Amino acid sequence: MTYSLNSPISRLASLATFVLILSACGGSSAKVEQTPLPPPVEQPRENYSGPPANTEDVQRYKLSLWDNISSAQRCGACHIEGGQSPEFVRADDINLAYAATNPLVNLTEPESSTLVTKVAGGHNCWLTSADACADIMTTWIANWANTEVAANEIQLEPPVQKAPGANKNFPTDSGLFGNTVYPVLQTYCASCHTNSAAIPISPYFASSDVDEAYEAAKARINLDNPANSRFVGRVRDEFHNCWSNCASDSDQLIAAIESMSDGIEVTELSPQLVNSQALTLFDGTLATGGGRFESDIIAKWEFKTGTGTTAFDTSGVEPAMDLTLSGDVDWIGGWGIQLVNGKAQSSTASSKKIHDLLTATGELSIEAWVVPANVTQEGPARIISYSGGSQARNVMLGQTLYNYDYQLRTSNTDANGQPALSTPDGDEILQASLQHVVITYDPVNGRQLYVNGENTGLTDNVEVGNFNEWNDTYAFVLGNEVSGDIPWAGSIRLVAVHNRALNAAQIAQNFEVGIGQKFFLLFNVSEHTGISQSYVVMEVSQYDSYSYLFAEPFFVTLDAEASIDTVPLKGVRIGINGREANTGQVFQNLDISLNQNDYIVGQGQPLSRLGTTVAIEKGAEADEFFLTFEQLGSATNVIVEADPPAPAPAADLAPQSVIGVRNFAEINASMSAVTDVPTSNSQVKEAFENLKQQLPTVTNPGSFLASNQMAVTQMAIKYCDQLVEDTSLRASYFTGFDFAQSASSAFDAQDRNLILEPLLDRVMGQNIASQPDRNAVAGELNNLIDTLTDCSSGKVCDANYTRTIVKATCAATIGSAAVLVQ
Repeated sequence: MTYSLNSPISRLASLATFVLILSACGGSSAKVEQTPLPPPVEQPRENYSGPPANTEDVQRYKLSLWDNISSAQRCGACHIEGGQSPEFVRADDINLAYAATNPLVNLTEPESSTLVTKVAGGHNCWLTSADACADIMTTWIANWANTEVAANEIQLEPPVQKAPGANKNFPTDSGLFGNTVYPVLQTYCASCHTNSAAIPISPYFASSDVDEAYEAAKARINLDNPANSRFVGRVRDEFHNCWSNCASDSDQLIAAIESMSDGIEVTELSPQLVNSQALTLFDGTLATGGGRFESDIIAKWEFKTGTGTTAFDTSGVEPAMDLTLSGDVDWIGGWGIQLVNGKAQSSTASSKKIHDLLTATGELSIEAWVVPANVTQEGPARIISYSGGSQARNVMLGQTLYNYDYQLRTSNTDANGQPALSTPDGDEILQASLQHVVITYDPVNGRQLYVNGENTGLTDNVEVGNFNEWNDTYAFVLGNEVSGDIPWAGSIRLVAVHNRALNAAQIAQNFEVGIGQKFFLLFNVSEHTGISQSYVVMEVSQYDSYSYLFAEPFFVTLDAEASIDTVPLKGVRIGINGREANTGQVFQNLDISLNQNDYIVGQGQPLSRLGTTVAIEKGAEADEFFLTFEQLGSATNVIVEADPPAPAPAADLAPQSVIGVRNFAEINASMSAVTDVPTSNSQVKEAFENLKQQLPTVTNPGSFLASNQMAVTQMAIKYCDQLVEDTSLRASYFTGFDFAQSASSAFDAQDRNLILEPLLDRVMGQNIASQPDRNAVAGELNNLIDTLTDCSSGKVCDANYTRTIVKATCAATIGSAAVLVQ
């Protein structure tokens, strides 16, 4: 692409005039997008009128659990007086119901209660997701116990250990897959599972690109036991998309996978390795959510379902604000959703819960674990919004480039929640990585914004107010505006709404807990350490659909009587499916001694604060992990690293442009330098704050857009306006020019040069080879002045119009390539 420095600039004057006209135009609020009303909130089976509760605990049981499960749609159709035993929702006597319920709950560990495990197994779950029912039931029991569900201390449990087995691993290339399994998938699944289908359904394992299909298919193929492959189960057990007879179709798939498996040699564990025992992800101790503060939570989405079009509100606070997924939204492994140009939206009726419970307290906290897809999104792009359109909202968390934007409707902000509270440009707080973001509000501190457990230090200059102006007909939405026209791209792992402002300690606590389905994997190393029930423990989670995250290993013994003798430990590596992983070996440089002095009873001995990712191969249920050591105790297997391969010859890249464009900060500074108007000028500063997101953010000329030029023009007009309207500044800049003259006489040949020469001297400099031709630019500006001073049409060419012509000439000069290009 070629950029000319000598292109005419007279078009800028007309563009500037057009921009001035546009700047006077206002906007309008988008129409609220209504979603179907949810079913009415289920009420208890009947209004209780039996004997009163004998104790406070019985009353807590009634309010927290009985009222929620006694409807006929839940447990009240069976477990009532004279009905199916146990009669734990009987309505004749709450005290008898309480007695029948106690054996079914564990108030110390609510998640292990019989009521939870029953609905988790699908027994009378009132939702389409048994996991969501289990989470909600857990919350109700925890509320009865008057404790945090996740506040219980996580107890490490010794898993069933096994030696790392011989495994079949996927070849690096797709050739074998392409000749065995792929033809079946492409023949019978391509109408849906391709990105070119009429209604594309991810994953794209039937893609016309065999390599793309291979990557999507790996997690659904069990090489060691083909009959247990996910592909087979979907057809055989779930009758999904059978093309003839489900039994024979599943046999065809098994045969294809067996054919592929037969062509792969078994990977045997090297006998030289010093290794731990082996585990799968789900052999570990569940560590998710330990210690979260959730006392005032009113809505929560953990995105555990993984399939379908509904993300369930598992807060347990009725009505449930379940979100409907629409547009380009996909589930991701390890709990979460990924949005590109879609949204997850609640109905306006169920969203009213947010209005009612937040206006009642006048406080709020909204926390989210998010992964922005990039740092180039503008709008602000809507991460979370409770709104009625692009210009009307109660609250919003958005993204503009590297910034988080927090808009909140109060009695002292406008209907759009502005002015916004935004993180500073220079701090670049928002990054395209996993971040914990919390916005809070209370009548003392106003709006505050926290990222990764720390207050961003923003000062809310808006006086605190109330929520009396909130609208209860708005809808709550993630990843977009309710009108669907301001999307945000990225992943969301958790969203929670609290009707109180969390304090700094509570926010830091929730950040430290982390996010996602996490497990402590206890790798048994007793054989090598000589210490009873000793383990190297890793915190492991499915980080996304493609990788596992291994983090913060520590050593522990579960034998309270064991003594920790000095044991050397060096060179830890992660193994997967019978071999050491090819990448992610950040613990290979560990060199530490296990000893009594560094061991903390109840916590163990930390080994590293690092973390790493390892690629998913067969899927979370099938991938088998183990650890290897260069030295552990007296056992050694010293690894000599091979010489690195010679670097490839440097690629001869396409020639790069030697010119670029100034970015937003450079444009602002340059216009200030050539006009003598300081950047601190209130009018200029306000214009820059409004336009900086529209100005160029990178210096690559190939990314320069028409919208960037519009913003440059508006900035040029504002600087020139302030230059000309300041009598002292213009007198020193345009020395000798008489601004009191009418436009018809002020611009004769000599006086015209009093305007042009200072501008050209400042903008173009002297003897600069890469600048436009001075005479050509002067000619363009003279033509512009000639056009503007033509008063034959009857326009008023007075002294006011003289200043307008000078402003236009100035804006055309400093808004041109002479300033923009460098």
